[in-house]
Amino acid sequence: MSWSAEQYVIFEDERTRPVRDLLSALPAIGARSVIDLGCGPGNSTEVLAARFPSAAVRGLDSSADMIATARRRLPRVQFAIGGIEEWNDTGPFDVILANAVLHWVPEHATLMSALVGRLAAGGGLAVQMPDNLDVPAHQLMREIAADGPWATTLAAASASRTLLGSASWYYELLRPLCSRVDVWRTTFYHPLSGGAAAIVEWFKGSGLRPFLEPLDAASRAAYLERYTAALARAYPTLSDGSVLLPFPRLFMVAIR
Repeated sequence: MSWSAEQYVIFEDERTRPVRDLLSALPAIGARSVIDLGCGPGNSTEVLAARFPSAAVRGLDSSADMIATARRRLPRVQFAIGGIEEWNDTGPFDVILANAVLHWVPEHATLMSALVGRLAAGGGLAVQMPDNLDVPAHQLMREIAADGPWATTLAAASASRTLLGSASWYYELLRPLCSRVDVWRTTFYHPLSGGAAAIVEWFKGSGLRPFLEPLDAASRAAYLERYTAALARAYPTLSDGSVLLPFPRLFMVAIR
Protein backbone atom coordinates (compact mmCIF):
# COMPACT_ATOMS: atom_id res chain seq x y z
CA MET A 1 0.00 0.00 0.00
CA SER A 2 1.33 3.41 -0.92
CA TRP A 3 1.22 6.36 1.44
CA SER A 4 0.76 10.00 0.47
CA ALA A 5 2.47 12.51 2.73
CA GLU A 6 0.43 15.29 1.12
CA GLN A 7 -2.85 13.57 2.00
CA TYR A 8 -1.71 12.65 5.49
CA VAL A 9 -0.73 16.16 6.54
CA ILE A 10 -4.08 17.71 5.58
CA PHE A 11 -5.01 16.99 9.20
CA GLU A 12 -1.53 17.38 10.66
CA ASP A 13 -2.58 19.29 13.79
CA GLU A 14 -5.10 16.62 14.74
CA ARG A 15 -2.70 13.77 13.95
CA THR A 16 0.14 15.35 15.96
CA ARG A 17 -1.79 16.00 19.16
CA PRO A 18 -1.69 12.33 20.31
CA VAL A 19 2.10 12.12 20.00
CA ARG A 20 2.47 15.24 22.15
CA ASP A 21 0.31 13.59 24.81
CA LEU A 22 2.28 10.36 24.51
CA LEU A 23 5.75 11.86 24.82
CA SER A 24 4.69 14.11 27.69
CA ALA A 25 4.01 10.93 29.68
CA LEU A 26 7.62 9.76 29.47
CA PRO A 27 9.66 10.40 32.61
CA ALA A 28 12.83 12.49 32.55
CA ILE A 29 15.31 10.46 30.50
CA GLY A 30 18.82 11.63 29.72
CA ALA A 31 18.39 10.41 26.18
CA ARG A 32 21.33 10.24 23.81
CA SER A 33 19.82 8.04 21.10
CA VAL A 34 16.14 8.10 20.09
CA ILE A 35 14.26 6.74 17.09
CA ASP A 36 10.84 7.32 15.57
CA LEU A 37 9.51 4.12 13.99
CA GLY A 38 6.92 4.79 11.32
CA CYS A 39 7.91 8.44 11.33
CA GLY A 40 5.65 9.41 8.44
CA PRO A 41 6.23 12.96 7.16
CA GLY A 42 8.27 13.91 10.24
CA ASN A 43 5.61 15.57 12.39
CA SER A 44 6.07 13.03 15.20
CA THR A 45 9.86 13.14 14.79
CA GLU A 46 9.76 16.89 15.26
CA VAL A 47 7.95 16.45 18.59
CA LEU A 48 10.43 13.73 19.62
CA ALA A 49 13.42 15.97 18.81
CA ALA A 50 11.93 18.83 20.82
CA ARG A 51 11.30 16.52 23.79
CA PHE A 52 14.93 15.29 23.76
CA PRO A 53 17.00 18.15 22.31
CA SER A 54 20.36 16.62 23.29
CA ALA A 55 19.72 13.26 21.64
CA ALA A 56 20.72 11.94 18.24
CA VAL A 57 17.37 11.50 16.48
CA ARG A 58 16.57 8.99 13.77
CA GLY A 59 13.43 8.14 11.80
CA LEU A 60 12.30 5.05 9.90
CA ASP A 61 9.36 4.63 7.54
CA SER A 62 8.46 2.19 4.76
CA SER A 63 7.19 4.96 2.47
CA ALA A 64 9.67 6.76 0.24
CA ASP A 65 7.21 9.65 -0.12
CA MET A 66 6.93 10.04 3.65
CA ILE A 67 10.71 9.91 4.10
CA ALA A 68 11.30 12.48 1.36
CA THR A 69 8.87 14.84 3.11
CA ALA A 70 10.45 14.19 6.51
CA ARG A 71 13.94 14.92 5.17
CA ARG A 72 12.81 18.26 3.78
CA ARG A 73 11.19 19.10 7.08
CA LEU A 74 14.08 18.00 9.34
CA PRO A 75 17.28 18.00 7.26
CA ARG A 76 19.50 17.37 10.29
CA VAL A 77 17.73 14.16 11.29
CA GLN A 78 18.88 10.81 9.90
CA PHE A 79 15.95 9.18 8.09
CA ALA A 80 15.87 5.76 6.44
CA ILE A 81 13.36 3.84 4.32
CA GLY A 82 12.42 0.48 5.79
CA GLY A 83 9.72 -1.59 7.41
CA ILE A 84 9.51 -2.24 11.13
CA GLU A 85 9.32 -6.00 10.54
CA GLU A 86 12.74 -5.95 8.85
CA TRP A 87 14.33 -3.35 11.14
CA ASN A 88 17.38 -5.02 12.70
CA ASP A 89 19.23 -2.25 14.53
CA THR A 90 19.85 -3.60 18.02
CA GLY A 91 20.53 -0.19 19.55
CA PRO A 92 20.38 0.25 22.43
CA PHE A 93 18.04 3.25 22.26
CA ASP A 94 17.05 5.48 25.12
CA VAL A 95 13.63 6.13 23.57
CA ILE A 96 11.75 4.20 20.89
CA LEU A 97 8.68 6.01 19.61
CA ALA A 98 6.04 4.17 17.58
CA ASN A 99 3.20 6.61 16.97
CA ALA A 100 0.18 5.47 14.94
CA VAL A 101 2.07 2.69 13.16
CA LEU A 102 2.05 -0.63 15.02
CA HIS A 103 -1.59 -1.32 14.14
CA TRP A 104 -0.21 -2.01 10.63
CA VAL A 105 2.36 -4.51 11.98
CA PRO A 106 1.39 -8.10 12.99
CA GLU A 107 2.43 -10.36 15.87
CA HIS A 108 2.35 -7.85 18.69
CA ALA A 109 3.47 -10.30 21.37
CA THR A 110 6.77 -10.89 19.57
CA LEU A 111 7.05 -7.30 18.33
CA MET A 112 6.63 -5.57 21.68
CA SER A 113 9.13 -7.86 23.38
CA ALA A 114 11.66 -7.21 20.62
CA LEU A 115 11.25 -3.45 20.90
CA VAL A 116 11.75 -3.50 24.67
CA GLY A 117 14.87 -5.59 24.09
CA ARG A 118 16.39 -2.74 22.08
CA LEU A 119 16.02 -0.24 24.90
CA ALA A 120 18.89 0.81 27.14
CA ALA A 121 18.40 0.32 30.87
CA GLY A 122 15.93 2.98 32.00
CA GLY A 123 14.90 3.63 28.40
CA GLY A 124 11.32 4.13 27.30
CA LEU A 125 9.07 2.60 24.67
CA ALA A 126 6.26 4.99 23.72
CA VAL A 127 3.43 3.57 21.61
CA GLN A 128 0.14 5.01 20.35
CA MET A 129 -2.26 3.11 18.12
CA PRO A 130 -5.68 3.99 16.70
CA ASP A 131 -8.22 1.74 18.41
CA ASN A 132 -11.12 2.58 16.14
CA LEU A 133 -12.12 -0.47 14.12
CA ASP A 134 -15.51 -0.49 15.85
CA VAL A 135 -16.44 3.14 15.08
CA PRO A 136 -19.02 3.72 12.31
CA ALA A 137 -16.46 5.10 9.85
CA HIS A 138 -14.54 1.80 9.85
CA GLN A 139 -17.60 -0.42 10.06
CA LEU A 140 -18.95 1.30 6.95
CA MET A 141 -15.68 0.79 5.08
CA ARG A 142 -16.01 -2.96 5.61
CA GLU A 143 -19.75 -3.15 4.95
CA ILE A 144 -19.52 -1.27 1.65
CA ALA A 145 -16.49 -3.32 0.62
CA ALA A 146 -18.49 -6.53 1.15
CA ASP A 147 -21.64 -5.27 -0.56
CA GLY A 148 -20.74 -4.25 -4.06
CA PRO A 149 -19.21 -5.37 -7.37
CA TRP A 150 -15.78 -4.97 -5.76
CA ALA A 151 -16.43 -7.51 -2.98
CA THR A 152 -13.98 -10.10 -4.34
CA THR A 153 -11.29 -7.51 -5.02
CA LEU A 154 -11.60 -6.10 -1.49
CA ALA A 155 -12.01 -9.41 0.33
CA ALA A 156 -8.64 -9.05 2.04
CA ALA A 157 -8.71 -5.30 2.66
CA SER A 158 -9.87 -5.55 6.27
CA ALA A 159 -6.93 -7.81 7.13
CA SER A 160 -4.44 -4.99 6.53
CA ARG A 161 -4.99 -3.76 10.09
CA THR A 162 -3.80 -5.78 13.08
CA LEU A 163 -6.49 -6.40 15.68
CA LEU A 164 -5.38 -4.81 18.94
CA GLY A 165 -5.34 -6.56 22.28
CA SER A 166 -6.97 -5.07 25.34
CA ALA A 167 -5.18 -2.65 27.65
CA SER A 168 -4.73 -5.45 30.18
CA TRP A 169 -3.29 -7.74 27.51
CA TYR A 170 -0.56 -5.22 26.65
CA TYR A 171 0.08 -4.55 30.34
CA GLU A 172 0.49 -8.25 31.08
CA LEU A 173 2.81 -8.59 28.09
CA LEU A 174 5.07 -5.66 28.95
CA ARG A 175 5.12 -5.70 32.76
CA PRO A 176 7.50 -8.69 33.19
CA LEU A 177 9.96 -6.99 30.83
CA CYS A 178 9.80 -3.49 32.31
CA SER A 179 10.13 -1.62 35.58
CA ARG A 180 7.03 0.45 34.83
CA VAL A 181 4.14 0.25 32.38
CA ASP A 182 1.41 2.84 31.83
CA VAL A 183 -1.51 2.08 29.53
CA TRP A 184 -4.43 4.38 28.78
CA ARG A 185 -7.09 5.00 26.15
CA THR A 186 -8.29 8.40 25.00
CA THR A 187 -11.07 9.31 22.59
CA PHE A 188 -10.37 12.51 20.69
CA TYR A 189 -13.33 14.35 19.20
CA HIS A 190 -12.17 16.16 16.07
CA PRO A 191 -14.47 18.86 14.64
CA LEU A 192 -14.06 18.73 10.87
CA SER A 193 -15.49 21.36 8.56
CA GLY A 194 -16.98 20.07 5.34
CA GLY A 195 -19.34 17.37 6.57
CA ALA A 196 -18.98 13.74 5.52
CA ALA A 197 -16.54 14.69 2.76
CA ALA A 198 -14.08 15.85 5.41
CA ILE A 199 -14.22 12.43 7.10
CA VAL A 200 -13.50 10.83 3.74
CA GLU A 201 -10.45 13.06 3.28
CA TRP A 202 -9.25 12.14 6.78
CA PHE A 203 -9.41 8.40 6.13
CA LYS A 204 -7.97 8.66 2.62
CA GLY A 205 -4.71 9.36 4.43
CA SER A 206 -4.94 6.24 6.60
CA GLY A 207 -7.71 3.66 7.01
CA LEU A 208 -9.24 3.86 3.52
CA ARG A 209 -5.98 3.10 1.75
CA PRO A 210 -6.33 -0.71 1.63
CA PHE A 211 -9.92 -0.33 0.36
CA LEU A 212 -9.17 2.20 -2.38
CA GLU A 213 -5.81 1.11 -3.72
CA PRO A 214 -6.95 -2.21 -5.29
CA LEU A 215 -9.77 -0.49 -7.24
CA ASP A 216 -9.69 1.09 -10.67
CA ALA A 217 -10.67 4.72 -10.97
CA ALA A 218 -14.36 4.10 -11.75
CA SER A 219 -14.81 1.58 -8.94
CA ARG A 220 -12.97 3.85 -6.52
CA ALA A 221 -15.30 6.73 -7.34
CA ALA A 222 -18.37 4.50 -6.90
CA TYR A 223 -17.10 3.12 -3.60
CA LEU A 224 -16.41 6.63 -2.28
CA GLU A 225 -19.83 7.85 -3.39
CA ARG A 226 -21.51 5.10 -1.34
CA TYR A 227 -19.16 5.61 1.57
CA THR A 228 -19.70 9.37 1.70
CA ALA A 229 -23.49 8.95 1.66
CA ALA A 230 -23.31 6.40 4.49
CA LEU A 231 -21.05 8.67 6.53
CA ALA A 232 -23.49 11.56 6.14
CA ARG A 233 -26.14 9.42 7.81
CA ALA A 234 -23.82 8.21 10.58
CA TYR A 235 -22.19 11.58 11.38
CA PRO A 236 -24.81 14.35 11.28
CA THR A 237 -23.73 17.88 10.50
CA LEU A 238 -23.63 20.16 13.56
CA SER A 239 -25.07 23.66 13.85
CA ASP A 240 -21.77 25.27 12.81
CA GLY A 241 -21.53 23.14 9.67
CA SER A 242 -18.89 20.77 11.00
CA VAL A 243 -19.00 17.09 11.90
CA LEU A 244 -17.52 15.63 15.07
CA LEU A 245 -15.27 12.64 14.44
CA PRO A 246 -14.69 10.50 17.56
CA PHE A 247 -11.27 8.85 17.36
CA PRO A 248 -10.24 6.42 20.13
CA ARG A 249 -6.53 5.74 20.59
CA LEU A 250 -4.60 3.32 22.82
CA PHE A 251 -1.42 4.60 24.48
CA MET A 252 1.35 2.86 26.37
CA VAL A 253 4.64 3.90 27.93
CA ALA A 254 6.96 1.13 29.08
CA ILE A 255 10.21 1.81 30.95
CA ARG A 256 12.86 -0.89 30.87
